[in-house]
Amino acid sequence: QVQLVESGGGLVQAGGSLRLSCTASGNTICISAMGWYRQAPGKERELVATITGGGRTNYADSVKGRFTISRDKAKNTLYVQMTSLKPEDTAVYYCNAVSSSWCGGGGDYWGQGAQVTVSS
Repeated sequence: QVQLVESGGGLVQAGGSLRLSCTASGNTICISAMGWYRQAPGKERELVATITGGGRTNYADSVKGRFTISRDKAKNTLYVQMTSLKPEDTAVYYCNAVSSSWCGGGGDYWGQGAQVTVSS
């Protein structure tokens, strides 16, 4: 099993910056990829950014050039640095981790969510 705990959410003004962190514990050796997703009121959960074990990243078009995802494997921590924030970025942000099926049986894990509110 993998447990994910997010931190760093809060209220910021438009144009500001915020960094979210996600610390993984448990069977972290089996994690093959991690990512950030978000869900705004009345909307479906959507991908924000992902990063593979090899460091390949993928971003939603809406955040390209503004958000940067990174992972510190030694600290078992995932980050997303968010800059030039817009009110449209307001959402609950969720950390995600996937584990390989051949390692500990595999799994798809989620954090509890962190509220990010961007005011205008």
